[in-house]
Amino acid sequence: MFPETNKGYSYEDCKAIADWLLAQTDVRPAVGIVCGSGLGGLADMLKDQVAFNYKDIPSFPQSTVHGHAGRLVFGTLKGRPCVCMQGRFHLYEGYPIQKITLPMRIFKLLGVETVMLTNAAGGLNQDFKVGDIMIIKDHLNMPGFAGNNPLSGPNDERFGVRFPCMSDAYDRDLQQMAMDVGQELGYGDFLKEGVYCVLGGPSFETIAECRMLHKLGADAVGMSTVHEVIVARHCGMRVFALSLITNQAVMDYDSEEKANHEEVLQTGKQRAEQLERLVSTMVTRIEHNNNNYA
Repeated sequence: MFPETNKGYSYEDCKAIADWLLAQTDVRPAVGIVCGSGLGGLADMLKDQVAFNYKDIPSFPQSTVHGHAGRLVFGTLKGRPCVCMQGRFHLYEGYPIQKITLPMRIFKLLGVETVMLTNAAGGLNQDFKVGDIMIIKDHLNMPGFAGNNPLSGPNDERFGVRFPCMSDAYDRDLQQMAMDVGQELGYGDFLKEGVYCVLGGPSFETIAECRMLHKLGADAVGMSTVHEVIVARHCGMRVFALSLITNQAVMDYDSEEKANHEEVLQTGKQRAEQLERLVSTMVTRIEHNNNNYA
């Protein structure tokens, strides 16, 4: 069912990729950023860029989704060394889950301490509007319920423990910082917080599925991020994640609305600049508060 499911990447495999990248650039990133659908502009903010197409990085997966550029970009964001994924990998592309999450282990071996992930998601919370930015405080991992977890298979203690805790997956200090920065920037009207649910995709959810997920406590639903969060936490990195609400999930059988990927990319364009400002301001604060957030 899941091709090559147990074909993970060994510590040595990951180290070889990280060493190859470190040999090509002088940037030693402390922050790793993952750009979701239509949000690749975050990487364009980096100064003194050194960029690699995924296809040119040895043993690295390829991004196949429209709206995902497929580049790893090193540079500085307001003086802070960062690495940015312009485009990520998803279960629905047919990749085994260990391949989807490989970049998180590479981040760790590059020296990254804090991972910031963005995604486009459908709003389940009826108080959410298209264009809202949701700070993720927790998640529901539906593929994980079915046994498809990125940590399945042998555990290498050099990455992390066999049974990592997930009750603190999303760093609460960083969530608070995002709220504070958002208020300062005047984003209070569209900055929310909530629970993100991941599904396998690529089909959008049925009405019954949306209703069920909402009843289970999910505020937004998407097809990414959670697998990366699990591996990032397993590796001991701090995690901050946010969703751009790009469409309202259809919960009513009388509705004529239909979810579509173009709508997702369009909303990304409209809100991208504000999202970029939020994340870039946070990056400078993480540096400023290094002792508090280490």
